[in-house]
Amino acid sequence: MQGFRKLLRYLWPYRKYVLLNVISNILMALFMVFSIPALIPFFQILFDREPPVIAKPEFSIGNLDEVIQYEFAQMMLTHTKTEALGMVCLLIISLFFFKNLFRYLSLFFMAIVRTSIVRDVRAQLFRKYLDLPFSFFSGERKGDLIARITTDIYEIESSILNVLEKTVKDPIVIIGSVAFMVYISPQLTVFVFVLILFTVFIIGGISRTLKRQSRIVQSKLGNLISIIEESLSGMRIIKGFNAEADQSVKFDLENDAYRSLLNRIIWRRDLSSPLSEFLGIAIVVILLWYGGQLVFKGNIQSEIFLVFLFAFYNVIGPAKSFSSAYFHIQKGLAAVERVNHILMVQNHIEDTEGAVPMSDFDRSITFHDVSFKYPENEEHVLKHIDLEIPKGRIYALVGASGAGKSTLVDLLPRFHDVLSGAIRIDGVDIRDIKIRDLRQMMGIVSQEAILFNDTIEHNIRFGTPDATHEQIVQAARYANAHAFIEETEHGYQTLIGDRGSKLSGGQRQRLTIARALLKNPPILILDEATASLDSESEVLVQQALQKVMKGRTSIVIAHRLSTIQNADMIVVLKNGEIVEKGTHEELLHADGEYHKFVSLQAF
Repeated sequence: MQGFRKLLRYLWPYRKYVLLNVISNILMALFMVFSIPALIPFFQILFDREPPVIAKPEFSIGNLDEVIQYEFAQMMLTHTKTEALGMVCLLIISLFFFKNLFRYLSLFFMAIVRTSIVRDVRAQLFRKYLDLPFSFFSGERKGDLIARITTDIYEIESSILNVLEKTVKDPIVIIGSVAFMVYISPQLTVFVFVLILFTVFIIGGISRTLKRQSRIVQSKLGNLISIIEESLSGMRIIKGFNAEADQSVKFDLENDAYRSLLNRIIWRRDLSSPLSEFLGIAIVVILLWYGGQLVFKGNIQSEIFLVFLFAFYNVIGPAKSFSSAYFHIQKGLAAVERVNHILMVQNHIEDTEGAVPMSDFDRSITFHDVSFKYPENEEHVLKHIDLEIPKGRIYALVGASGAGKSTLVDLLPRFHDVLSGAIRIDGVDIRDIKIRDLRQMMGIVSQEAILFNDTIEHNIRFGTPDATHEQIVQAARYANAHAFIEETEHGYQTLIGDRGSKLSGGQRQRLTIARALLKNPPILILDEATASLDSESEVLVQQALQKVMKGRTSIVIAHRLSTIQNADMIVVLKNGEIVEKGTHEELLHADGEYHKFVSLQAF
């Protein structure tokens, strides 16, 4: 229930609406309770009973029946039975009108609370996703993360927040009705407690496994969404390898497992309502038999007994609804725990106390004895890296796949933190620089062109919201993207589809380069930036990059000789270690790893 208490903390900003909901529920319960004794005169008229004429009593809850008897007696003295019956019916209608009016108002105010909490939890979870470090996402399935912010949030809304109003309203109704029943007949009220205790005992026994199974079914749904997401993203490969049948079998297995588990949960949940109704009817039958005996003996008047039954009916509905709410809350708590699991993840990559601002640097970037390994791996990806990159120089990183090139550049913007050693900019440890300032100094173009389902202009402006249209066009010209942009249907306002699916690979990459150029950063990181370009596009982009990198500190990862041979320094990595450093000519004459690399290129 700790997760449930955490969820209730979201109520605080909306305490005004919660208070209005509580007040509306109290008023609704009061009108419901007052409507019960209002039936007594109705039955007395039907049974042709003459009420005693008594002295006018002082109004209080304790002598409510005497007040009703007196008012009814006065009404019968001055009106005919038909008129009295009409007045009693009007009173009953009025009481039920106000009861349902306040019932609606309670739902009205709770709807604001429910939808606001759902919005707040979803927004907090999304911000948490944006805040979490790269290392977290490497160990999680994307589909499961999507499930937590969509289906799990929906489960919280439908299973917990949807019944939150019942947890406030039903106890008030039950307490009010039971209090009236105790006032009428303590003996008969014993049966109500038997119903409630018996229902809670039976329903509670069924509920114990519901929460655990709900947690499993949410995880299964996350797996399903992962398969769907992977299939949609990899549709080209699925069709190219004729793997539709294999992927379909994989999906069907997960889908069937999800269905079977979901059936068991639904069966348990749906059992609560008919079971509690059957228990209620069984107790009503006992009440009819026992109460009938009391009426025959003259211990209770028949009209009072009928009103007692009506009061008991007002307990059955809320009690059944309350037990159903318990089912829903148990089911929803599994979703709450899955959401809280993400919200409780600690992000160790954050601003340190006293972090300094920095917008540019004067001397160099240094890697001092840097080592790093991913949490899930035993072996180090980088080992004792020592490297100094002077300002304004172009450094190229070369090596086989898995040598540690991308990991090395990922450490610079603190996508990961070093395991040992330090990275410094002008002598300041990057862990002591404000993260936002550190990353603002860098423009990154990765091997995969990351674009968004928006216009071309928005994708180029991404991360530089204050850029003008003229600056965007200038960046596109530098990236040799302006020509093809102008040929699209709506120019810079053309929608490019999911991940830029309406553009070619070369066009997508040139947009990401334009995006980095628009930022105009002092440090440029190019991770296989031209890998997906055809030869003609590569020449155009290389010409643009040469102009942009001139006088700018650039770190380039590339396999193509044309990309790296003009670098000021080439750094060769092998198995996470620097094995060679030098210019293109120096390394060729050294006849080492770089010479092998160039030879393979030529071959």
